[in-house]
Amino acid sequence: MPLPSSFELREGSLPITALTRIVIADEHEHDHQHDQTVNHLIGDVQRATGIHLARTATAAAGDIELRLDGDPGQLGPEGYALDIDEHGATVRAATPHGVWNGTRTLVQLLPHTPLDTSLPFAHILDRPRYEWRGVMLDVARHFFGVDQLLRFIELIARCKLNRLHLHLTDDQGWRIAIDGWPALTGVGGSTGASGSAGGYFTRADYAEIVAHAARHFITVVPELDMPGHTNAALASIPGLNLDGIAPPAYTGKGVGFSSLRLAAPATRRFISDVIGQLAADTPGHYLHIGGDEAHATDHAEYRQLVELLQHEVRRHHKQMVGWEEIANADLAAGSIVQHWLQPDVARRAPPDARFVMSPAAHTYLDMKHTPQCTLGRRWAGFIDVDTAYDWDPATLIDGIGDDRIAGVEAPLWTEKVATFDDVQHLCFPRLACLGEVGWTPQHLRNWSGFRPRLAVHAERLAAIGVPLYRSALLD
Repeated sequence: MPLPSSFELREGSLPITALTRIVIADEHEHDHQHDQTVNHLIGDVQRATGIHLARTATAAAGDIELRLDGDPGQLGPEGYALDIDEHGATVRAATPHGVWNGTRTLVQLLPHTPLDTSLPFAHILDRPRYEWRGVMLDVARHFFGVDQLLRFIELIARCKLNRLHLHLTDDQGWRIAIDGWPALTGVGGSTGASGSAGGYFTRADYAEIVAHAARHFITVVPELDMPGHTNAALASIPGLNLDGIAPPAYTGKGVGFSSLRLAAPATRRFISDVIGQLAADTPGHYLHIGGDEAHATDHAEYRQLVELLQHEVRRHHKQMVGWEEIANADLAAGSIVQHWLQPDVARRAPPDARFVMSPAAHTYLDMKHTPQCTLGRRWAGFIDVDTAYDWDPATLIDGIGDDRIAGVEAPLWTEKVATFDDVQHLCFPRLACLGEVGWTPQHLRNWSGFRPRLAVHAERLAAIGVPLYRSALLD
């Protein structure tokens, strides 16, 4: 899971024993990313089988070999070939990321029982449909700390997701320390939705999250939501307000009432500083500027603010991402528009813009699974695992096919999500559905084939202590 683009099971199996080794060629022994993949594989095989595998540079019969000699044209930056036969198991890819993906599939093929430690004979040739397969976690409404995010990264990597979008700022809280602006976290970081305690990430915290994500081949996409959803910033910095008076902190659930103002004395320096620092601290290519639900911003000023944000992002050599409302501004080539609700608004984006598809009716993880669930909201509908799975990104916006779709993403807004157990219950196993939507060619996907595989995935998540939702559809 997700289903490979080409998958052939064959008669026979390869036993994994204490004599099996993981083979990595000498020239790749000190490749940092490749080395991390080997360490992950050793740990995952031990958890699945109870067997600790050694590593070596020379292959023998029965070993698991990881090779960086795959065809880039055939496999792309994330694809892999996996062959398992009587001679051993071989993962081939053109990049370390492709090797990582191949090892994720290999681990899934293990029966995960001490009574059977064999791999089925198989030939798999695989690469993803979309480059962007992500999840957004809102840490602004309710804050979740470093250890919880590290665990979250490990869980989403099981679905071959490769983007973690962090919604770091909103009306209820500012969650990232910015040098020279201590009040952002001193005031804005002290509150949360429903009166929760708040919290924030130091620059060192953020670096730890980014590094852990990189070890799992996940790119962190940070979001500073502007020009709306900014009450935490306005409450922290009087100079962001036209009258120089900071409004009170906000802990409710409303949206659309706050806005930056270009005429306020601190606005331009604030935008320059916060984007500059986040760009410096983010190795990934993307910065998300929000742009949604800016109902308190004049239309003309909204365009000016988005274009100013875009200028700052591009000045730091990053690519801007924003919610679909940014399509109302003059967007630069290559901008990424995140569709969530109104196709007609998203369609206003220029012809060279690309899209991340997050249709609320299929991907909003804060929605209830079913009407009987006590946790979750209902405005976008109920999203059980079949609804999370059964949609095609290329049919959402007229005229926008795969050539203009960067990928898919599932957001979890946390106005009513107070604990990390709640986060996991809402995300899993629905994120596995999104993983296959983003990875597997559309013509190979069908609910009847997916359902039994999802049931196994859910069982394995439960076995490692994930408090997931147990859908009746998987019984």
